[in-house]
Amino acid sequence: MDNDKTKKEPVGLFADKALKDEPINVENSTTARTQLININKTSASHTADVATSIDTSSNSNYEAEDSTTRESKKTTIASGEALKLAVVGHTNTGKTSILRTLLRDVYFGEVKNEAATTRHVERAQLTDSQTGEVLVALYDTPGLEDASGLMDWLEENTASRRDGIERLQQFLAADIAQGGDALSSNEDYSQEAKVIRQLLASDMAVYVVDAREPVLGKYKDELTILSWAAIPVMPVFNFTDSQNANIDEWQTMLARRNLHISTRFDSVAFEFEDEMHLWQNLATMLTHSEMLEQLMRRRTEDWAQLYDEANIIIADFLLNVAAFVREISDDDDPMPVLQQMQEAVRQSERAMQHNLLNLYKFYDNAVAATPLELQAYQQDPFDPELLKSYGIRTTSGAAAGALLGLGIDAAALGTTLGLGAAIGGIAGGLLSNTSSIADRITGVKRLYIDPATLTLLATRAIDLLTALRHRGHAATDATQLLYKSNKDSNDLSGEDNNVTPWPTNKLPSELKKARGKPQWSSLSSGKAELAQSLRLDMAWSLSGKLQSHKRES
Repeated sequence: MDNDKTKKEPVGLFADKALKDEPINVENSTTARTQLININKTSASHTADVATSIDTSSNSNYEAEDSTTRESKKTTIASGEALKLAVVGHTNTGKTSILRTLLRDVYFGEVKNEAATTRHVERAQLTDSQTGEVLVALYDTPGLEDASGLMDWLEENTASRRDGIERLQQFLAADIAQGGDALSSNEDYSQEAKVIRQLLASDMAVYVVDAREPVLGKYKDELTILSWAAIPVMPVFNFTDSQNANIDEWQTMLARRNLHISTRFDSVAFEFEDEMHLWQNLATMLTHSEMLEQLMRRRTEDWAQLYDEANIIIADFLLNVAAFVREISDDDDPMPVLQQMQEAVRQSERAMQHNLLNLYKFYDNAVAATPLELQAYQQDPFDPELLKSYGIRTTSGAAAGALLGLGIDAAALGTTLGLGAAIGGIAGGLLSNTSSIADRITGVKRLYIDPATLTLLATRAIDLLTALRHRGHAATDATQLLYKSNKDSNDLSGEDNNVTPWPTNKLPSELKKARGKPQWSSLSSGKAELAQSLRLDMAWSLSGKLQSHKRES
């Protein structure tokens, strides 16, 4: 796929994609505690904080070495060698989509809803994020377009008493495998030839199956041809979350061909456990599986680290908002200040959301839509109806935002606006605190973000994190599956679908403490780095409480 050359290529935790440019050196991973200091900087710089190495040794038109020279080099994979894994299958089954999700890279290859999008073999590498050691080389191959026609040719032109590799090599030497001007007939199997060359140069293959497809003869012919390469082949079912999946029928057919090990890996509705099952099943088919075992350990550690960092981002944001305070005098009209505070919080939430997107390598670009395009994440956090839809109520049980039950001095607020207007002004998520005797003497009021709004912001952030952890990088539509559930993916704000991390009237102690620490908030002081460093320890503490709130399905 041709990317904009003037645009900086994003880097992140898992993806080691093939690039054509000069090698990119990424600094080693720092601790999450150090990383937190820079959370509120630009999204792109945050993403680069996580260590990864980029494979620049190949280009998008990679071709496997000629099979005739390969035959003398090919040996069974040895201990300590990187696994060469070919990704093969029929056209439009989602081979590139699966690789995008494994690489956490929306830029790898080209994905379109049409046949034969991939025309060349494309290579990428998975490395140990700590050592840079190459563990798996992945090869995205063109789709098998006419395996049945190729099977007919093989039956007619190669001797059945010869072994499979010899028959495939005879095909690769024929004109029909060359394509272009070399053809002496209308038969062109050059795309299949690219697949077979790579297959013969690989240690293993995964055969991608669109689980929505019925079991047809052409797929049986594909499996027969793949078996002749004499390497382990494991079927991988894509689009398994579809109601039209035919996995049972496929497994019956595969068993008849002695393919008893398969796995499910949905490139849209992602589950990290499915990825681990994929690597585990591949490992059972190898004599030396050390590299895959190392890969599984590292990716599990990296996945947990991502979750830790994401919760720190959320906790830091919540503390920044909780500590936000503005002072007004008794005679001031509170409405302009309230509106300014609301806008500052909206911008802060948006920055937090972008940090989460970049952490999980979802970018706002033309390649793939992001969950932020869903209506739930576009709604104003100060909309009382949104509070109500999340089931968030004030302690008085009144309508969302009517905060008399939280101890507001209604008489003081009503001196300039009248009681009704004052309640309407603070109904947008702000709470007045007039309990301080000194404040009463000097005629000062302090305005904070109210507990209900803080609870809403926390709930929405946790929901976004859950969405990102369950969304494959092949999802090109913002409304494609975010969770493995039957709920409408556009409706993330229903009472049955959202559980608040704490009761509105029982904020965590860290957020309560922030109320008395205005210096913790960059929204109050304007000193972002200093404020962030002051709330650092509380962010760590609060992030642990966020993680204890299990929102994952």
